[in-house]
Amino acid sequence: MLLNSASGIGNKALDFTLEEAKRRMEDAFQANASRPLFTGTAHQAPEVLPHVYTSSSIVQGNVLSNFGSKYMLPVGTTRVDSDNWEEVTIPPARPVPPQTSERLIPVTELDGLARGSFPGYTSLNRIQSIVYHTAYGTNENLLICDLFQGKTDVAMLTVLRVIDQNLSSPTVKSNPGQLASAIKRDDFKIIYVAPMKALAAEIVRKLGKRLAWLSIRVRELTGDMQLTKAEIAETQIIVTTPEKWDVVTRKPTGEGELASKVKLLIIDEVHLLNEERGAVIETIVARTLRQVESTQSLIRVVGLSATLPNYIDVADFLRVSRYHGLFYFDSSFRPIPLEQHFIGVRGKPNSDQSRRNLDRVTYEKVIELVQQGHQVMVFVHARKETVKSAKILREMALQEGTLDDFSTQEHPTIFLFRRDIGTSRNKEMKELFNDGFGIHHAGMLRSDRNMMEKMFEARAIKVLCCTATLAWGVNLPAHAGKHLIIKGTQVYDSSKGAFVDLSVLDVLQIFGRAGRPGMETSGEGYICTPEDKLTHYLDAITAQVRGGTLIYLHRFIAGMVDSLNAEVSLGTVTTLKEAIQWIGYTYLFVRMRRNPMVYGLSHDEPVDDPQLGNKRHQLVKAAAQKLAAAGMVNYAEATEFLEVTDLGRIAAKYYIRMASIEIFNKEFRPIMSEADILGLLSMSTEFDQVQLRENEVKELKHLMDEIIPCEVKGGTDTSQGKVNILLQSYISRAYVEDFALVSDMAYVAQNGGRIIRALLEIAISRKWATVCSVLMAMSKAVEKRMWPFEHPLAQFDLSQDVLHNLQSWGDDYTVAELASMTAVNLGELIHMNERHGAALLKAAKQFPTGVLTHRLRPLSADLLKVSIHIVKNFEWSTRLHGTAEPFWIWVEDHEGIEIIQWSHILLRQSTVDMDVDFVIAIRGSKPPASVCVRFMSDRWMGAEDEVNISLENLIMPAFTDCHTPLLDLPFLPVSRNKVAAPFKLPFQYFNGIQTQCFWASIHTSQNFLLCAPSGAGKSTLIMLALWQSGPEASALIIVPNRSLAMETASLYKLSQGFSRIPIETVLASNILLAKRGKGIRITTSHCLLAALQKHSKAVSDWLADLRIVLCEDLELLHAEYELSVSLLMHHTQMSPVRYIGLANCLNDPTDLAHWLHVPPQGTFSFRPSDREQSLAVKVVSFNIPHSAVLFKAMAKPAHTAIREGSPDDSVLVFVPSFAQCHGVATDLITQCAVDINTRGFLGRDTSVEDLEPYLSRLHNHALFELISHGIGIFHESVHRADLGLTLQLYLEGIIRVLIVPRDACWTVPVRANMVIVMGIQYLKLSSNSDRQVREYSIQEVARMQACSVRPERPGTFNLFCQAEQRDPYIRFLNEGLPLESDLTITSSLAEWLQDMRKEGSVVGKQDCMDAISFTFFTRRARSNPVYYDAAPGMEEYISRLVDAIWEPQD
Repeated sequence: MLLNSASGIGNKALDFTLEEAKRRMEDAFQANASRPLFTGTAHQAPEVLPHVYTSSSIVQGNVLSNFGSKYMLPVGTTRVDSDNWEEVTIPPARPVPPQTSERLIPVTELDGLARGSFPGYTSLNRIQSIVYHTAYGTNENLLICDLFQGKTDVAMLTVLRVIDQNLSSPTVKSNPGQLASAIKRDDFKIIYVAPMKALAAEIVRKLGKRLAWLSIRVRELTGDMQLTKAEIAETQIIVTTPEKWDVVTRKPTGEGELASKVKLLIIDEVHLLNEERGAVIETIVARTLRQVESTQSLIRVVGLSATLPNYIDVADFLRVSRYHGLFYFDSSFRPIPLEQHFIGVRGKPNSDQSRRNLDRVTYEKVIELVQQGHQVMVFVHARKETVKSAKILREMALQEGTLDDFSTQEHPTIFLFRRDIGTSRNKEMKELFNDGFGIHHAGMLRSDRNMMEKMFEARAIKVLCCTATLAWGVNLPAHAGKHLIIKGTQVYDSSKGAFVDLSVLDVLQIFGRAGRPGMETSGEGYICTPEDKLTHYLDAITAQVRGGTLIYLHRFIAGMVDSLNAEVSLGTVTTLKEAIQWIGYTYLFVRMRRNPMVYGLSHDEPVDDPQLGNKRHQLVKAAAQKLAAAGMVNYAEATEFLEVTDLGRIAAKYYIRMASIEIFNKEFRPIMSEADILGLLSMSTEFDQVQLRENEVKELKHLMDEIIPCEVKGGTDTSQGKVNILLQSYISRAYVEDFALVSDMAYVAQNGGRIIRALLEIAISRKWATVCSVLMAMSKAVEKRMWPFEHPLAQFDLSQDVLHNLQSWGDDYTVAELASMTAVNLGELIHMNERHGAALLKAAKQFPTGVLTHRLRPLSADLLKVSIHIVKNFEWSTRLHGTAEPFWIWVEDHEGIEIIQWSHILLRQSTVDMDVDFVIAIRGSKPPASVCVRFMSDRWMGAEDEVNISLENLIMPAFTDCHTPLLDLPFLPVSRNKVAAPFKLPFQYFNGIQTQCFWASIHTSQNFLLCAPSGAGKSTLIMLALWQSGPEASALIIVPNRSLAMETASLYKLSQGFSRIPIETVLASNILLAKRGKGIRITTSHCLLAALQKHSKAVSDWLADLRIVLCEDLELLHAEYELSVSLLMHHTQMSPVRYIGLANCLNDPTDLAHWLHVPPQGTFSFRPSDREQSLAVKVVSFNIPHSAVLFKAMAKPAHTAIREGSPDDSVLVFVPSFAQCHGVATDLITQCAVDINTRGFLGRDTSVEDLEPYLSRLHNHALFELISHGIGIFHESVHRADLGLTLQLYLEGIIRVLIVPRDACWTVPVRANMVIVMGIQYLKLSSNSDRQVREYSIQEVARMQACSVRPERPGTFNLFCQAEQRDPYIRFLNEGLPLESDLTITSSLAEWLQDMRKEGSVVGKQDCMDAISFTFFTRRARSNPVYYDAAPGMEEYISRLVDAIWEPQD
């Protein structure tokens, strides 16, 4: 641990005590007092930044020329030439004198929260003390430029600042014992971006240990370490890599959701901007900065960096204040002075001479240091090089006669160490130890590594040859040596498929281990590199050339196309204007303004265009055109609008380059074999860096000929063939000898699985069934490292003997057959005992499967609903299955080529069964021979099933053109009509539908059915018919539910006029029967059914007076509604009762008319397009599963739709549940803030001040901000007074937006100029407490659409839905709703039958059949028998139905 007491040479020379600080302040005061106020000469003072600390006289921020040229090496640098190498020695930097008031901050002065997180510290060190007040006391963005002094502790201070701001009470800090319970852990996330996985693991360990006392969870999220949604939820600090965080923040769901809770983003080693990964860092920072502005949330950005010359540019990029958040410390602040030696080894790189010279200079430096009594760490760059280098050093020492200098035989405890090492099986380690050498790398056993660390710490080893992972903190000894040698700088990079230069970051990290504070007083670092690389490392390590060079230009602009696609996919960029703004958040923009000529701009352009708008427009337009050409975005040049396609969304999700997408567009086909897929995969540009080397061909040929099963196109002659062979070898678990091939195989496997998943989703989006199945199997093959032809139970932890015998003796048995057997039988089957059989049985029962059944439900002449019922059929194991098992299910055509519809579902432990519905179109007059339902696990190989559904005997409803054409008739005037004149009608003329139906509805007594669009005046017309019947008539209006009863009553009373007919709403059966004589009674189907079941004399007397029955909203016909009307018709079959039916547009009302005994001349069925009002229907489809992020993705299109409407338009926004109301409202307010619209959705003439009298009346203060921005919420759970006030403000136009949950669509009493339906799925809690996604009924969507229809005003209906649900919903909204009977689906019929049998009204089965004959069900079952499983004969079917529900009476 870094104990920051005043230790080390630098701290001996500099005194940071409180007394010394006071003395320096007094000296400064005296010097200032004796200085003249004016010098008489005017000079322009340079910009002085308060927190830039350097020992150099050069202003470090300006050492770069336009082209990154170097200037000088530090003073005191020496050069020594020899025959075989050149050595440059840079002396330690001189310490920077302390500022006037500078002092070290004792830990005792910290508050309880900070003090408890710095255990073992006496004080903060010099840098931490300088930064402390800004890091812990403010929310300023920070950039800390420092080479060696514990930047992690500075990060810790910013972490503690976030925790401090999320305490339930600030006073709790005085009581450390209560701090852990006072932290609001669910309110924040902290992201620590580390440059590599090894460092990420070390940061997790350090932070986790330091914050354990606060119960703060720290977890790693990298390519190797995935987190579940539950783990993310319970984690406060997530340590990740730049690439992983880029992937996470690209996702709209899952891991991506945590980005919305981030309060602090720490980016370690931000100077990597100048390296190849810089574009990724730039992307995530730009995305974060845009999120801060778009969401108006606080996300603090902290950059930790090595010293770099253009730190001001980086500070501007991170939005760091130069005067408050920028802290720069050069190497003079290093606690332990470091002397650096740069050795350029002569000889042609990679030649034998160069290698001999490298070995020689390494030995010379090692023996020199050892003879001085020092220990030495020699860093090499491959595991096998540790042993090789140690042996070479030993052999040279033997030849030179210096081997005794390395001996540790005189160590006092050498016998103990010799005993310990005798227990190791590592022969090389034992052999080298005897001569004082050690080895250390990640491939060794943990026990052996621990032994080497312990021996080196105890000085029982003089020389330790190790890999660079040791310097990154992985398995780091208690303290490193004071002398380090980096032997060579050539490192194999599997991502490039070649040897590359050791990164500057690695060199700095290794040098940082030379000398430890509190243990050493000085340190030396040596780097041995080829002579042609000497200048490169000199420049880089001494911070003379870093950042903003021409190399960076090429890297970012080349990757800008993919970065832009990611932003468009995320929804943060929808136009070129927004893309231009996005570029403004990047480091590229900062450098273009600072150094325009390097980026292709003339010197005068920034003067004429300071914000570089033209250059940015040029860059993003070129990128957009490339993306559009690849099919990844839709780009409208006229409007400059950008919209992501499925291809672009998948590319962003899986990190696929545009160049690879272009290849896939050319080569990807609907039918491909496994070999074809592997060939296509190997063509991906992600593998361009995998090079074929001549020395690998022999081993690759062996793998191809002897191991892998699929043919390799190109063989071993191409790098694509190499990729193919390595991926197949990985799946086959083949042993690979060559180290470079091992690295390449790991790289190919890691990227191959990701690209296969991308290809799978592309195939699903294109609905290619055959290739989807192949890709699904290949994806699981890479993940499980097994081929599809292997036994599925090989995925379990079964012994090799059991698996071998199973494949030998039980390979013909399916997993389901094995699961049905006993342990004894299974043991006998595999020729083993019962214990082995029990293990096999357990695995078979835990293998994920489901039992599928199906029912066909024709919805119209050309639409068929396939209802799939899935029953979970395996035993759940949390260890194996986690929280959920994902499955794909789709319907494919009879040829198995095209996916007709698909769905992705989750089976949870609580899931018992699940229903999935598909609506497919039947093309042509005859249905296809069959369709196939395919059900397969997304994770388990072989866990799949298919059900072939024959359609040969399918009987679809006959096509009937039953719609009534709307005639071009002159509209009837209200004033000249004797029937309508006495009433208060709000219009002067009847519309076209009312005019055409007027005679049949008013002047005849025949039954009447009118199916017309919402807002067509159906109810108004029938009101006239009821009032025309005379004051003595008795009329009954039946509605499906209470809310519609209230709505209907309000409408009738509002238009009653001079009519003396009483209007009553009756919701109790006994009161309904008591209401006799003249009048209009409005009741529900439930109340009517209860009344009719009484069968008393009161019922007969009441029915005797009845003359008109109006059935409202028949499109909502449910079982209770149907049964009540059927019984009413049965009772009144001998009475002169007129039946009138009203419904929304239906696609086939023929059977409904027959049921109500309506003659053809009394049946009017109009199309939705016949409505008088103009209604624009706009559909926006999404490919995001139902989740919170779906609504965030919908917020921007919703805001855009509202903004594009008139500022006076009212808007209804429907969401799935009340829980989403506040979130959607907040997202809409955020979008307003992005547009710099502080008024939100208030009425045109309304100010915030005008709202104050209303806001003071609110009971729920959570509504205060929403109302202030013109948004209200309608739901029964809102306080009654608040609900009334909200409706008042909405109706008066003071607020324009009203958010309504799905279940309130029937009760919302207002309409709007615009309706937005945000999603058509909701979560329903099943009987076993399992949450399942359900879709809105088409009747609910039609009701929501009706809210956008207003008399004589145009309306707009915006439907936001999943792409798969789009077509059926639009089809029904445009052509009419389907209507089928629910009578046999629910228990209403059976319950009624039992009640009637108890009362004696139904004696035998024939009575039951007679009653059923009056139902809508019997008519519809004849027309659509397959829907009700009524084929082949109707009478036989009804007889079976009665038998099923007829039970003996108790």
